[in-house]
Amino acid sequence: MPVAALRWHDGRLEILDQTLLPAREEWLALHDARDSAAAILRLAIRGAPNIGIAAAYGLAMQVALTPGDDDVAAAADVLRSARPTAVNLAWAVDRMQSAVLAVAPQQRAAVARTEAEAIHAAENAASAAIALLGADLLGDARRILTHCNTGALACGGTGSALAVVHELARRGDVSVLTCETRPLLQGARLTVWELRRAGIPHELLVDGAAAGLIRRGAVDAVIVGCDRVAANGDAANKVGTYAHALAARAAGIPFVVAGPTSTIDASIETGDEIVIEERAADEVRHAGGALLTSADTPCRNPAFDVTPAELITALVTERGIAAPPTRESVLALLATPFGQPAGCA
Repeated sequence: MPVAALRWHDGRLEILDQTLLPAREEWLALHDARDSAAAILRLAIRGAPNIGIAAAYGLAMQVALTPGDDDVAAAADVLRSARPTAVNLAWAVDRMQSAVLAVAPQQRAAVARTEAEAIHAAENAASAAIALLGADLLGDARRILTHCNTGALACGGTGSALAVVHELARRGDVSVLTCETRPLLQGARLTVWELRRAGIPHELLVDGAAAGLIRRGAVDAVIVGCDRVAANGDAANKVGTYAHALAARAAGIPFVVAGPTSTIDASIETGDEIVIEERAADEVRHAGGALLTSADTPCRNPAFDVTPAELITALVTERGIAAPPTRESVLALLATPFGQPAGCA
């Protein structure tokens, strides 16, 4: 049975609550923008592309309830503020708001529903294209290391980086080293769950083991997703990604970032401008529900880090590949119509 993170049914959004996986598969019904924002904030729905999709449907549900200009603007603000780092969230909300406010109030519910469905379909199509381009790029690489969760639970289709893994597995034998991804263990809980369901061989490892295994020659390539890419190709992803990039560079193996062009933020020049979300200290103090330290231990909990473009072998998108990512090659991707890949820049 194919993995799905969300579904649109009878004018409401239903999401698979990812905070309960892998122990329980429970679907939650959302009814408006506040429900959707709350689900995004607590990571019941997560992954940059799926955050955008969920926000689009959240605004569509709200418009069906309250289609006035002020209501639409307020709902859009609630959704935009749910999480700061993934650019897909603001991108989807801005696109929805522009489409809705361009028509009369009585037409807005239908327009919002159509626009949200179009965003969802586009992200599904992007995933399929990324899978093919990424697999072509990696070629004979068969021992893949990945971080966090970049499959269908995070993106449209079968994912971004994990979609590439699926395509590599379709073409031949593949094994995946999956980093657990502290503090919330998206790799251990979610990526392993997806790989097991897909029948793709995998092994779980603690985050700190990755660099040593890369150095020992146990990995052919590292492929990760992204939550925001600056115009110069710097990429923000789940915290811990930067360390893998450094290890890959030292070992001379490819470090590939995969994501839809909706993740590129051309309004910022470099990764230094990306707002890094700082989450609650209790996420660090606990693991698997158990308290690891005293309840008042000071903690830092950045949810993301930024990998400089010079450490990235290639940025794979549905519109083509920037290899290496530079300001010129990244902006060229944005200028390339979907369906006409720009190839390797």
